[in-house]
Amino acid sequence: MIREFEGVLPRLGADAYVDAQACVIGDVHLGDDVSVWPFAAVRGDVNRIRIGARSNVQDNSVLHVTHDGPYSPGGADLLIGDDVTIGHGVILHACNIGNRVLVGMGSLLLDKVVVEDDVFIAAGSLVAPGKRLQSGWLYAGRPARPVRELRPEELENLRYSAAHYVRVKNRYLNPEA
Repeated sequence: MIREFEGVLPRLGADAYVDAQACVIGDVHLGDDVSVWPFAAVRGDVNRIRIGARSNVQDNSVLHVTHDGPYSPGGADLLIGDDVTIGHGVILHACNIGNRVLVGMGSLLLDKVVVEDDVFIAAGSLVAPGKRLQSGWLYAGRPARPVRELRPEELENLRYSAAHYVRVKNRYLNPEA
């Protein structure tokens, strides 16, 4: 479902897919070939959400932002780069995620977290507010800590995962193809 909020309707790039049981609301821009899967909520009501090309938001994930207020001057938006895989049941709140990132199932990333390009966040990780995750590393735990540098095949897997979800999304858009 794609819903307007206060006169602002989400914008979808070419061949973007939003499942009928997902909800995308307000000031949200989905890049080309983005997919949003069942029961995901992408709520750009009190600030903006931008999701880059070929990224995917899997089932039961929640994406939200922080409003401009006395305890959060200016608020905080949610920015997601290209080729990002957001696993099942992830919560992303007002953070900034680079390109070619995989956020494992059940992870939580909180306000003003910055994830650089080429990062793998293991399932169930908790990334505390304001933390920065450096490019080329695997992070895991509650709180998330660097585990080790990513191997070349793991870096390639970041691209593969996003491309796989583009292929699956295309099957939903064109079931006869």
